[in-house]
Amino acid sequence: MVLTRRIIPCLDIKDGRVVKGTNFLGLRDAGDPVELAARYNEQGADEVVFLDITASREGRGTMIEVIERAADQLFLPLTVGGGIRTTEDIRQILRAGADKVSMNTSAVERPALITEGAKAFGTQCIVAAVDVRRNFELNSEGTAITLPDGRSCWYEVVTYGGHRPTGLDAIAWVREAEERGAGEVLLTSMETDGTKDGFDLPITAAVSDAVGIPVIASGGVGRLEHFFDGLVTGKADAALAASVFHYGELTVRDVKEYLAGRGVPVRL
Repeated sequence: MVLTRRIIPCLDIKDGRVVKGTNFLGLRDAGDPVELAARYNEQGADEVVFLDITASREGRGTMIEVIERAADQLFLPLTVGGGIRTTEDIRQILRAGADKVSMNTSAVERPALITEGAKAFGTQCIVAAVDVRRNFELNSEGTAITLPDGRSCWYEVVTYGGHRPTGLDAIAWVREAEERGAGEVLLTSMETDGTKDGFDLPITAAVSDAVGIPVIASGGVGRLEHFFDGLVTGKADAALAASVFHYGELTVRDVKEYLAGRGVPVRL
């Protein structure tokens, strides 16, 4: 059976509003998350991701209200991430109407959270969000990956929005996340994020080869062909993008029609 590839818009949310910026700086209001998500729903998005970028305890009430409104109005799967530290956090977000939760820093700091979440709510609910950065310092434990220019590096997992290196090898970590019960990997390369130069294909392909669960490519989409490259060369199961959709440069339908025209199976 040929699995259709998914196109997923991502909405960064602060204080209940969608914001746009560069590296979380110069944030500007981009509107109501439910209204934006409804637009993507109409365009044929397969899922929507809400990321609470401040992820503070104080903002949690607002996020719950946003999820509840979205769940009432949308007919597509909703993934929510940001500030999830306990199984009770997962329970609250799923109860509010989310279909999946995405965990990043908290899962790296306490990997048992993935195990606990998968056991309590099922692997289909747990997304391991993994932010990575190239590291050119030799590391015997890091999985060597050859870049298009011939250089070799390993990819290090970073946390706290890319600010804190962990020393963790990305390939080893995604395998552990899968073993612990994650049902999906949301992979963002800090090398390409925000560049609009395309996904980081070497690590996307390596992670896709390393695990048996779906991989969502994230970080760097600027043009239609970048989606094709991420799904075909990068072997990803889904492609996530934000600014190209928010700014109206592309619609989800544009992307899907382009992919279908190039033989990539998508839901039209």
